[in-house]
Amino acid sequence: MLNVPAQSFPAPGSQQRVGPSEPSGSGRNKVVLKPGHSLMDWIRFAKSGKDLTGLRGRLIEVSPEELKKHNSRDDCWTCIRGMVYNVTPYMDYHPGGGDELMKAAGLDGTDLFDQVHRWVNYESMLKECLVGRMALKTTATVTDMPPPLMGLAPPASGAPPPIKDSRPRYDWFQTDAAVHLVIYTRRKIPSSGCMTADLREDLLRVEILLGKMSYMLNLSLAHEVDANISVHTAFSVGKIQLTMRKLTKGKWGTLGQPLEHHNTFLWKKDRAIFYRDCVLVSKMEVNHNTQLFRLQFPQGTIMHVPVGKHIYLKACIKDNEVVRPYTPVDQRLAAGPHSPSQEPDLYLMIKVYPDGVFTQHLNSLQTGDHISVSGPEGSFSLRLLRDVTHLFLLAAGTGFTPMARLIRFSLQEIDTVRKTKLLFFNRRKEDILWHNELDELAADDERFQVEYVLSEPQGLCSNSRKGGVDDDVLREFLVRPHGSRCLVCVCGPTAFTELTVRLLKQLGFSEEELHAFQG
Repeated sequence: MLNVPAQSFPAPGSQQRVGPSEPSGSGRNKVVLKPGHSLMDWIRFAKSGKDLTGLRGRLIEVSPEELKKHNSRDDCWTCIRGMVYNVTPYMDYHPGGGDELMKAAGLDGTDLFDQVHRWVNYESMLKECLVGRMALKTTATVTDMPPPLMGLAPPASGAPPPIKDSRPRYDWFQTDAAVHLVIYTRRKIPSSGCMTADLREDLLRVEILLGKMSYMLNLSLAHEVDANISVHTAFSVGKIQLTMRKLTKGKWGTLGQPLEHHNTFLWKKDRAIFYRDCVLVSKMEVNHNTQLFRLQFPQGTIMHVPVGKHIYLKACIKDNEVVRPYTPVDQRLAAGPHSPSQEPDLYLMIKVYPDGVFTQHLNSLQTGDHISVSGPEGSFSLRLLRDVTHLFLLAAGTGFTPMARLIRFSLQEIDTVRKTKLLFFNRRKEDILWHNELDELAADDERFQVEYVLSEPQGLCSNSRKGGVDDDVLREFLVRPHGSRCLVCVCGPTAFTELTVRLLKQLGFSEEELHAFQG
């Protein structure tokens, strides 16, 4: 299904986006802020000691009636997850403009915030604007949870999925030397995997992404285990087995004690984002302004990022937490004869902007420095590729990153896809990411085809033309053979995505045949 929210992925403010002089229809879609109103200007202003709430430092309880009174541009309060903020001073600093903030003026803006900015650390960004807490009555939530396994109590929160029979379950068994945790997902698992496991001392957190759902186990283990986890996945039957070596041999009477949200099956959007501390292993130049960052997970962490998903990076910059979304890529575009389907490290292809707060911080990191990394996020599902014969990928700038793994997956994992075509929009030839790799893959595999559209060419390369995204370009590129089943994926700046989707609909593509990547 087509899923084009107010903000496509990468986020309009993301440093993963192409620059403002991209092809027509693909520039960064941000409101032009007044001079002196950048992110760093807001950070300095928030720390100036000025009273940004109008309450002289007091925190109050806010009733729904009181919240509704503050609904104008000169007096704008909003509520996010039960906390009320006076966002009036932030109006002129908001990258999306004051009109976006006014959509939640005097209202609970949690749902709107989650649709557009779920990854943003608003607590840090708006901490000086905190008015207080909403005075709301609490109501009990009744949950229909299946009986717990191995004597572990069910969680106190979290609703089950609509179909009870689809709920995953787990079990465990042991030897004198090891303990084995087995998860039965009850559906096939893609070769790229869908599991993230974090083991810190005796605390084990496991999350399984199953479409739009998230299954989680969260335990304090009964005894100490070695920090290294081994994982075996039976992809066709949906079985995942984690093996942990006991530090002291012997029998365990129980697996451990359940922690918050243990054995819950929730919509992924309702699951809190979880971060772990990763280490920068290397940086490699991709082109004149883009680097391939290789991050290593901490000991005890295994993360399988499904194709089409992104992660968030979080860093503390000048005492403020800043978060940005990025889509992982594989170490190389085409797999070698012994390439693993699941990379042990995380590879991120990121454009470094001269004035980018976050990307400049990333580029300043040295080998061995640390950065926080979230688990996989995003709405893309490999089910969209079911029975697809022709896959069309339309990318602008670093909107190429989700396409990179899709290309590899379609050529190696899906028998039904007869043709995968990439239409890649950039300013100039030197801006094309993995240019040589794309050309080599097209030469080696007749099922893959790539064409380049350049807005400011200083000499055209093979398979390229001058221009931008328009009806003629798409009509020529998107040839639908008789009897074919097509999927068109789009990723780039918001203006590029919206224009492209509109043109695709005019060309007769249905919502079921379109997917716009989002964050």
